[in-house]
Parts: sequence; C-alpha cells; structure tokens
Amino acid sequence: MQGGSSGIGYGLKYQARCISDVKADTDHTSFITGTLSLKEENEVHLIRVSSGGTELICEGLFSHPNEIWDLASCPFDQRIFSTVYSSGESYGAAIWQIPELYGELNSPQLERITSLDAHVGKIKCILWWPSGRHDKLISIDEETLFLWSLDCSKKTAQVQSKESVGMLHNLSGGAWDPHDVNAVAATYESAIQVWDLRTMKKTNSIERGHVRNIDYNPKKKHILVTAEDESGINIWDLRKPKVPIQELPGHTHWTWAVKCNPEYDRLILSAGTDSNVNLWLASPSSSDDITSEGLVDSPTRRLNPLLNSYSDYEDSVYGLAWSIREPWIFASLSYDGRVVVETVKPFLSRK
Repeated sequence: MQGGSSGIGYGLKYQARCISDVKADTDHTSFITGTLSLKEENEVHLIRVSSGGTELICEGLFSHPNEIWDLASCPFDQRIFSTVYSSGESYGAAIWQIPELYGELNSPQLERITSLDAHVGKIKCILWWPSGRHDKLISIDEETLFLWSLDCSKKTAQVQSKESVGMLHNLSGGAWDPHDVNAVAATYESAIQVWDLRTMKKTNSIERGHVRNIDYNPKKKHILVTAEDESGINIWDLRKPKVPIQELPGHTHWTWAVKCNPEYDRLILSAGTDSNVNLWLASPSSSDDITSEGLVDSPTRRLNPLLNSYSDYEDSVYGLAWSIREPWIFASLSYDGRVVVETVKPFLSRK
C-alpha cells in the first residue's frame, strides 16, 4: 500500500477539486465529482467501483455550466446533488437531479431542481442534513449562514433563517454535527465557531487561525478534527475547546482536507498540497466511550500515528471521500483531475 500502488485510477478531462461519496446508493460503491475549467464546458462524473473492485466505471457523464467549487451528494436520494459554482465573476449554488434513465440517453442533461439565490457574497459550501431523509440544508458564504427548507417535488428552496457574521469576519466553510442536528461548526480566518440553528446564536468557539477544513467524528460525540495550513491536523473535544486533545503532523505543505472514517472511529484521512494523502490512527482518549475494534495497533504505532502515505499523485490533492457503504474504501482527487480509489483493509486487523 505504501505509495498508493494498489489504487485504481480514473481521469477527468479537466482540473477538479471536489468529490463526494454517493451515500444513498446502497447497491454500489460510487462517487460523484465535478470539474473546474474556466474556459471549457464543465462536467459531472458519476463513478462506480466495479463489483470486483479492480476498476472505476463511468456510470454517467453530464454537462455543468460553470466551474464547480463544491459538490455534495444528497444523503437520501442518489440522483440528487448540490454544487457551488463560479462563472469567474460571480458565484451561485444549485440543487441538481440526474435523469432517471440516464444510462439509456445519448446526451443526458442534468435537471436543475432549484437555485439557492439568497446569497450576495462568495458562496463556500452546501451542507446536507447529516443523515436520513430531511428537507433541511445549509449554505455558507463569506458573511452569512443560511438554513434552507428544500422541497424537491415542488422544486423550491425557502430560507428558514439566516445569520450574518458581519464584515469583520470571512466564513470559509463548515460541518454539520451528526450527533446534534441543531449544531453546525463554521470556520473563519481566525476561529471555529459552533452555531445553534434554532436560535442562530454562537454557542462555542475554538480560537484557531488558517483552518482549511473541518470534520466531525461520526462515531464519537463532541469530537472535531481540523486541517490547518501550518499546524497540520488537530483533534478537538468541544467540551474542552482551549487546546486540542491530539496533534498530528499533517503534511509537508498545507493540509487542505480531513475526513473521519464513518465506521472506524480512530481512522482519519488527510490530503494536502504536497501531493500526498495520509492515513492516520488517532490515539484513544481517556473519555472514549466507543472502543475501536478491528484496528491494527501497537506500542510503536501509538508513537507514530501515520499508518500510511499514498503518493500516487502529481498535483495537490483537494478532494477526499470515504465510502459509507464500504468504509474501508476511500476516493481522492488531485487538482489535475486524477481520481484514485484505495482500500485501507491492510490496516484493519482480522477479527
């Protein structure tokens, strides 16, 4: 596994930076990704891992009108996804649907269910309700956090509430707490702040600069992981937000993305502008109420949390996605449009 030699690859036509697991596809391990070309017609690729796990198959290829800066698959309908896009001058956000019989059409077109048109500032991301079927989603731009109610049948999205952080701060992204659906963490240039969606008020904060990406641990309450420019990766307990409970070295250049495994609570993936993807094993904390069975651990491993480094890339890696259906599989995406799917099974002990 060292160096990523066992991974299976897939090439996009243009540059790209975002990829998402298709969570609602329970029959296949599949991912959706989109390109980032200013001059060309952009593309959305629906990719499936073959039944033998030896190749990546293009299930669908669709035109998208603008550069795709953020993409997320709907957790309850495998044909629905969101994008944040840019024309080079302005930003927009929309919810899209893949046509039902797309495999039988010569040039299937995406259907725009609705646009999220309330934004004025530069849109950063869209967050879907953490799990299950629900009509709520969140969008974040540089100054404002919006909570929306989405009705796919009526093809509408209504703003339920919003809160502006003002001109003094720049929001850069966020994550929805899977353990508390009323809480969302948003990143600023100098802090992470947790908001209560019922009141749209701040309830917690971590003073931290240059955070590129955050992710909640889906198996442990109160645990948040951050990817930072210069500090690598930090793991936080939101009940004790002054200092991280663990620090991981990160990457030799900026650490750009971080993802917690959906099943194995101590496995963390990170990606960076050093063209590497790193697999980490976090330390079990004294407050853990979930045991991590099935993970390779040893005294030396506790000293060195890096399980493996995948270096099968020639450009910065911005996109990361674990498969929920097969949580030992992940996909990564480098800026040159290369998708690589890997398995971490060698690092899971035989039960």
